Amino acid sequence: MIRILLAEDMHMVRGALVALLELEDDFEVVSQLARGDEILAAAAETRPDVALIDIDLPGLDGLSAAARLHAEMPGCKTLILTSLGRPGTLRRALTAQVSGFLLKDDSPDELADAVRRVHAGHRVIDAKLALAAWSGVENPLTERETAVLRLASEGHEATEIAALLHLTTGTVRNYLTSVVAKLNARGRVDAIRIAREYDWLV
Repeated sequence: MIRILLAEDMHMVRGALVALLELEDDFEVVSQLARGDEILAAAAETRPDVALIDIDLPGLDGLSAAARLHAEMPGCKTLILTSLGRPGTLRRALTAQVSGFLLKDDSPDELADAVRRVHAGHRVIDAKLALAAWSGVENPLTERETAVLRLASEGHEATEIAALLHLTTGTVRNYLTSVVAKLNARGRVDAIRIAREYDWLV
């Protein structure tokens, strides 16, 4: 019997996933959670074989929870479920040592197969997403340019960014001009859109 911990914050989705998983004779859902910061304690108590974790959870995001789970309970395999099928997200998931990465629109059969395969020690990654990740574009921005653009994406003006990063306002404007040029963007808003699309602002 494969013991499964499920972390999904949307109640209806969680209920549907539990119903699907329990249709399988060799699966037992031993814990259901809505928050990422509850995963470690629940896993310590229920000792699951596989943790099925949504990437976007309150309290602690799914990838951070998966990384902590891997560090503290390496015997528990982690399978990330997400609707965010972006190459950058997959690269972050692999860095977090997850065992599998599936999109929520994959079929129930694919999900059941993925659970069995990660339990057996295999790594399971959505094929289309893996191809996109391998052929993904590298971030052309420097660390400082990324930090400036991230703050701009949060709604900060150049003067606020300058104060936060201990730069002059002119230097911040120069960084933003450089970012727009490097990303071939029409302006700051377009640069933010492009960077978000490639997951460069996380």
